[in-house]
Formats: sequence, C-alpha cells, structure tokens
Amino acid sequence: MHSKQRLTEQRLARVLDERIRPAVHARTVPLDIAIWNVPGEPVPVADGLAAPYEPVTLGHRWGPAWSTSWFRISGRVPAEWAGRRVEAVVDIGFNFTGAGFSSEGLVYRADGTVVKALNPRNAYIPVADPAVGGEEFTYYVEAAANPNLNDDHLPSHTGDRPSWLTGEDSTAITGAPIYQLLRLDLAVFDAAVWELAQDLDVLGELMRELPEAEPRRWQLLQTIERALDAIDLQDVSGSAAAAREVLRPALAAPAAPSAHRMSAVGHAHIDTAWLWPLRETVRKVARTLSNVTHLMDDHPGFRFAMSQAQQLAWLKEHRPEVYGRVQEKAKTGQFLPVGSLWVEPDTNIIGGESLARQLIHGKRFYLDEFGVETKEMWLPDTFGYNAAMPQLMKLAGVRWFLTQKISWNTTNKFPHHTFWWEGIDGTRIFSHFPPVDTYNAEITGAELAHAVRNFQDKEAANSSLLPFGYGDGGGGPTREMLARASRLVDLEGSPRVAIESPADFFERAHTEYPDAPVWLGELYLEFHRGTLTSQLRTKQGNRRGEHLLREAELWSATAAVRTGFSYPHEALDRLWKTVLLHQFHDILPGSSIGWVHREAEATYASVTAELHGIVDAAQRALAGKGEEQVVFNASPFTRDGIPAFGASPCTGSPDRLVAPVPVEGGHLLDNGLVRVRIDDRGLVTSAYDITAAREAVAPGTAANLLQLHQDFPNEYDAWDIDAFYRNTVHELRDAESVRAEADGVRVVRTFGDSRIEQFISLGKGSRRLDIDNEIDWNEKEKLLKAAFPLDVRADHSSAEVPFGHVQRPTHTNTSWDAAKFEFCAHRFLHVGERGWGAAVVNDSTYGHEVTRDVRSDGGTTTTVRLSLLRAPRYPDPDSDQGRHHLRYGFVIGADIADAVREGYGFNVPERSVPGSSGAVVPLVATDDDAVLVDTVKLADDCSSDVVVRLYEAHGGRATALLSTGFPLESATVTDLLERPLAPGEDSGAARQTAAGQVSLTLRPFQILTLRLRSVPKAHAER
Repeated sequence: MHSKQRLTEQRLARVLDERIRPAVHARTVPLDIAIWNVPGEPVPVADGLAAPYEPVTLGHRWGPAWSTSWFRISGRVPAEWAGRRVEAVVDIGFNFTGAGFSSEGLVYRADGTVVKALNPRNAYIPVADPAVGGEEFTYYVEAAANPNLNDDHLPSHTGDRPSWLTGEDSTAITGAPIYQLLRLDLAVFDAAVWELAQDLDVLGELMRELPEAEPRRWQLLQTIERALDAIDLQDVSGSAAAAREVLRPALAAPAAPSAHRMSAVGHAHIDTAWLWPLRETVRKVARTLSNVTHLMDDHPGFRFAMSQAQQLAWLKEHRPEVYGRVQEKAKTGQFLPVGSLWVEPDTNIIGGESLARQLIHGKRFYLDEFGVETKEMWLPDTFGYNAAMPQLMKLAGVRWFLTQKISWNTTNKFPHHTFWWEGIDGTRIFSHFPPVDTYNAEITGAELAHAVRNFQDKEAANSSLLPFGYGDGGGGPTREMLARASRLVDLEGSPRVAIESPADFFERAHTEYPDAPVWLGELYLEFHRGTLTSQLRTKQGNRRGEHLLREAELWSATAAVRTGFSYPHEALDRLWKTVLLHQFHDILPGSSIGWVHREAEATYASVTAELHGIVDAAQRALAGKGEEQVVFNASPFTRDGIPAFGASPCTGSPDRLVAPVPVEGGHLLDNGLVRVRIDDRGLVTSAYDITAAREAVAPGTAANLLQLHQDFPNEYDAWDIDAFYRNTVHELRDAESVRAEADGVRVVRTFGDSRIEQFISLGKGSRRLDIDNEIDWNEKEKLLKAAFPLDVRADHSSAEVPFGHVQRPTHTNTSWDAAKFEFCAHRFLHVGERGWGAAVVNDSTYGHEVTRDVRSDGGTTTTVRLSLLRAPRYPDPDSDQGRHHLRYGFVIGADIADAVREGYGFNVPERSVPGSSGAVVPLVATDDDAVLVDTVKLADDCSSDVVVRLYEAHGGRATALLSTGFPLESATVTDLLERPLAPGEDSGAARQTAAGQVSLTLRPFQILTLRLRSVPKAHAER
C-alpha cells in the first residue's frame, strides 16, 4: 500500500472512531435504572412489568449464564432539547463479542408493547422525534445473559470448561454474573454528524478496495483528506455540514454502465438452535423482527427476507404484537417470507418424506398466514444438499435455490455462482451461490469488492445476490447498513447495489443467463463431514420418528377407510412439525450444545410414545376383537407371507433365526443361502454366498471389524472429520468373550473406558447377517467404525438418499473424488460387480466410506466402513457419552433391488396385536417392486381421499399398475401440497384404467403423488 494512502486511512479511522461517531450522541444526560433478576426461566411480559425492581448504577454486574434480568429505564427529556431527535443509548454489557454472541435485550413500553431490541451494534432506543422537551418516559428491557459459546472465546479443548458449557447444570441459573452495565445515557441524535460518518465510511472503504492504478482511488483520497481538514475536531457537529459538502461530488459520481449489479436482500440468519436452546431462539426471533419492523417504519424501501416458518409460528404464539407488525409489513411488500421450508433443515440426513413435509408445512404456513406462494428454497447454511432436492422443489412449486455454504469447501472451489442444478431424476432448478461468501453481510467495501472479484460467471452474467444483516439474534440489518446501500446505488468504482427481493434477483438473473451451466448430482460440502455421525441419539430419534410417522399415517388411513377410525389429523400435524423442527441443521447434525440435545432426546421419547399409541389404536381397530395375534407389515414389500401395507394372522414359527454350529476355531451360521463363519475373536472371516458359489469377505481379512481412530480435527469438533484421522487406527480384534447362544453368537469387547456387546444372527431364508450392538461409550476425541473388506472390484458405490440412490466413485482419480472420503448413506450402501454385489444396511448410521486396494493376487478389496460413534468436545463436551443401542446388517449377494428391500425391512419391524383371524387388505399395492409406495395417508384437507406418494427406486424406467383396496372413483396426480398438477407437469405419468387400476409410467427416480378418491359408498353398494 502506498504510504500516503496508509496515512490517510489511519487518520480517517481515528477521526471516525474518536471524534465523529462519539459526536453522534455527544449531548447526554444520565438515565435512571433499576433491575429485577428472574429467579428461573423467562417469564411472561406482564410478570416482568409488575416485578419489584431495585435501583442500580453504572458498573452493576448482572446475569449468570442463561439467566434473564429485567431493567427499568426512566428519564426526562431536557427542555432545551425540544425539536431534536432524542434516543436512549444503552449498553447492558455487550463487550462487542459479536452480534448474536452476547447479551441481548427486548425493549417494551410500560403498556407491554414492543419497541425494538438492543444488540451490540444496535444499542439505541427511540424516545422522541421531535422532542417536546420536559417529557418523562419509562422503558423496560428484558435482557438475556446468553453466554458467548463461540469456540474462539472458550478455554482450550483439554482445559476445564464452565459448568454451563459442560451441560452438567446448563439449565440452572447459577454462577457469577457475566455482564456489566456499561452505558446509560439519554442523548440527542445528531443527524448531520451521523450522515457524515456514513459518507466517510463508504468512500473510505471504496478507496481502500480500488486498484492502485485506478485514478478514482487517488481522487477519493484527496477528497477524504479535504473533508477531514474541514472538520473542527472541537466542534464536529458545527462543521459536519461543511465536510459533507466536500464529499458530495464524490458521492454523486455515477457507476460505470458495466458495473456489476448486486441485489441486497435484508436478512438475519437465525439458527433455530445451536449455542443456545430452543427457548432462546423464540426470543431471538422476537428481538430481531422487532428491530426489522422498526427499521421499516423509517425506511419504506427496505426489504427483509425471512425463512423458517417455524420461527414465525413461534412469533405468532409468543409475541403476537410483533407478529401483527410483521403481517402489516408483509402487506406493504417490505417483509418477504422466503425459503418454502418449516425450518432450514439438514438435507443429508433427513428422509425423503421429511423433506417433502418441510416443503409442505413451510409453503402452507406462508400461504395461510401471508397469502404468499414462495418460489425459492433458501438454505444458506446447510452442510450439503442431496440430489433428490431439485425434483422435490419443483413438485412444491419452487423455482429457485440459494445457498452459500458450498463456498466453505476446503479442497475444490465450486466452479459457478449461477447455474442449473440437476437432480437424480433429471429435474433442473435455477440456482445461485452469492459470491460475497457470507449470509451475514454488512454491505462493506471489502465485501462488495470480494463479490465482484470472486464472481465465477463474469463472461455471461453480471448479477449476484447479497444477503445482509446480523444473524443469530444480532438484530438483522441496521440503519448504518441501509445508509451504505443508499450511497452505493450508483457510485463510481463500486458495483451497483439495490435493495430488492430474492424474486427480483432471480427473475433478472434467469433472464440474463438462461443457458447457465448445469451441475449434475449432489452438492457435496467438502467440510463438516462429522455431522453425519455426531450425537447418535438425536439421529436415532429422527430416524425412528420418521418411520413411526409413516406407520401412524398408513395404519390410521387404512383403519379410517376400513372401519371408520377417526384419523388423527391434528396429532399427526403436530408430531410432524415437532420432528421437522428437530431436523434443523444444527440439531440433527449434532452440532449444538448439550442442552439442545438432551431436550431433543426427551422430545423424541415423547413423540415415539405418542406415535406408538396411534399405531396401536389403528391396528387394534383393524384387527378387531379376539385373542389371536395379527401381524402387520408396514414395509412396502411382501414379507413372510404378509402383503405390503397389510396384515395377516400369525401362522409361522416364532423361531426365525439360525442356530450357530460350533466349528474349529469358531462358529458357523448356515441357512442354505449363505454360510457365515465367526472365529474365536468374534470376527466374520467368511461370508459365503452358496447360491452364487462366491466368497464375500476379501482373502486374509475379517468383516465386522471394529476400528478406533483418534479424532481431533483442526477446527469445529462436532462438525468435522479430517482425512488424517486415518493415519492412526486401533483395531479391536481381541474379544473378552465369544459365546454361542440358541439363535446367534454374542461377542463382548472392552477397550479404554468402553464396552461393546454384539449379537450376531442370521435369519432363516435371509441373506442378511444382523449385528445388534449395545455400546457403553466413554471415549473422548475418538471415532468408532465398523469395516467390511469385500472381495469385490467396484468402481462406485450406491448410497440411498431421499427417494433414490446416488453413485459415488470409490477411486480418487480427481480431487473432487478424493474429497468425498466420508459421505452420507441412509438405510443402505451397495457395492458390486456385474452380476454380484453386497450391501450394508443400518438403523441409525449415516456416515460411510468406501476404499479400494489391489491385492498381491491381482484381486481388488473394496472396504465399506460405517461410522458408528464420535466423541467431540465442542460444543458439547459430553457428546455421545453413555449407553447406545444400534444395529447394522451385511447383505451377502445383493443387487440394488435387494439393498432397497433390506434397507426398508431393517428399519420397519413387523408389529402384532391381538385380534380376530381375518387378514387386512392393503389400501394400495403395485405390481412392480421398482415402483415403491413410500407414503399412504389421508388428504391434508381432512377429506376421505387417500394420498399416496411413490417413486421409482431402482434407477430405471418403470411401468406398473397400482391397485386399490377400495372402489376407485378417480386418481389425480398432484404436487406435494396435494393440488392437481397442470397438464404436462408429470400429470400424464398416471392414468386410470377401465379395470379401476392406475397405470403408472415413471422415469428413473421419479416421485409421484396421487390423490385417490373412492366411489361413494351408496354407489359402490349398487
């Protein structure tokens, strides 16, 4: 940097920080303040207003971590301030640790109505504009003493942590105060000085970012110098107008016609839970939106986009007066619901139907509450995006997709910022990654310059989106940000900045770049791979909740049609929303504090109990009265003679497992299809496919080999698994005991402070070896994997994702391939050669890997590994400690169809209830296993129509007939919201036949939603 510019920048920074900005509120008088400390959890507003307050003074320390204190602030406007704008300036102890990571407050009037929030960069309360002089006022501040749990501000990973972090008493209000009252002033707001500060801020940052050879840079330097010379440092207010006049020509110079165009979208990314519990997010939302609506009053052109319908639903429930203001601003076009989702979920781990319901409940909320049909999926912060999403978006009426997170890739830079994203079925969605590389922009010169330099599509496009505003309770956009935006609308040397809606941007970008390049398949984030494994109990709660919701809907719909059972619409709606909430991208991935995950575990237990009750009630209604056991099969595949989605009396033997046979050095499980040898260490040394005359386990290896790795990533403990974890491994080959039981082999291993008990079994007539694990896990910074080295030469693996599967290379030909060293699979992962393969299935594991090694005999060993448990120490030092129960299975001699079927079977158990001996006929059935019915329910409008969601599951074109267990009047292809599709929108994929069936024609992985209407009973009886 040229020395003259460096000196000017230093001078400008000092004058701004020490003279101009303090002069904005130079005329002050002190305020009176009193406090009431809430003894426990937050209280209703009325209680806070009526509480007994005690006077305190500046310097008062308050707020043990997670506590709430109410402040009563009062004062009188001096008579001589008549006609001026007057504000209270209050610093309750922000310490400027970062917006969203500090104390926060919500300001109320004495009547309980909300004014706005207090945050580190938004610390003023409007009192009068203009003041009359002499008026008295009182405000109340509900202040949250949220501790800063940002990793940069915590003790070391190996040191002691405060109790509110370890989780030992994180819900208790204990400990020393962590905040201190720092400022309590009533002040005149000097508008001329404030405007001068914004002028200098914008021009100074622009000067700093312009190239040294650019004349404009040096012109601005001279202009800024002259403006600083015009300021009387002892009378900033009196000289502000003169200094602004010096700057006026520089601010009036227009941008070049070719300047990049940026759509600035007001935004506040609020993590629904993360380093704070759900209850605190409810308050963060109220604080942020009170700020946003207050700002809209003074700035009619301000536009603010908010995603996550759940957060608005909370606002409606807990702060209806703020919600009313939001609805008011939505009518003026200033408040913009976006995102189309219930929360911003993890999209790696959630199931297909969950992602559909995220869209359904999100879009319905916006339609019902705001009359808005949202057109975009807004997911700036999620940790990778599955390849089924484009189709699901389109089926929900979504046209555009936005994220920023892929810019966090640690190996490969994504090649586009604007592109078409193509999913596994061929659906394409117009997509954008903001090149500013943040979803919390402040509209600074550095951000704008970075976005212009970084934009990957300059040769054909010239538009990008810039989300601006402090997130996570930091208050959203500020008046300073809006001031910058207003000066950057048309300014020489800068991109053109316009505050717009996301729809404005996407419509223009699409028109500008209709032939944007195409990216096929998943958007894999080369980072945060550990989120596929952290906090197992949370992931198990989600997986089991998803399957139980599916069962509850299936059997309730079947019972409603068959017996008149009262379909529990309201309960299912509530339970779905509870599960959807916990799919947020810092809850389900396991990257929140322990408080969040303990609450999630309790919530899942409650959800599970209620859903079991719904399933049981529906099945008993179907089974009728009697003492015989009626067995229900919720799998979409026939199983043990029971049809898919139907029930039959129990006629088979309860003994379904093969008894182990002792052999030299171990035990044998043989059912005539496969023969599995378990040695005296409890390892699977042979898994022989008798039908194919083929060994599955690679020579000289053992399967179901548990491996322990040191797991200490460079940063982001709960989030990351770094590739160097493979450098150290301890193989758990020794067993404490191996013993045969009547229907399997039990193996016990101990290591460190932990213990694993496995029960290995093989079903009669099954190719699946089941491993049931009871684990007492007490390790720290370790990763536990289960390895299956297979005698297979596979150049790709096939992993289940929502409504299909994706193929990933097993080699490392390119840096893109090598970066996928840990990836997501749902219920199955398959590898194979032409004509033969194998699969692993699981009941709660998502992290997987596949590696290849060429052996000395010329063969190839393809090793599949499942990541079972981790033990990160941040942000929950007790992550995953304690007892766990999980299962996985090894399917020997499996193709993709087998993997799909076994994955469902492994996760959907048969259930039995006492009843009569009659069978329950399924509501729907298809004649092709490739066309898989995933969801059966009654319509959301509470009619008696049956809604079926199905998909092609094998990756090829399929034709099938769908038959119904009731007289069918009509079958309508709908979108996800159960609205008829327009002609041409896949509505021709299903046609009703003369025989009352539905003929289906599906492309690979196509999803279809059908609304089936039965013939009215009177007509059917004729």
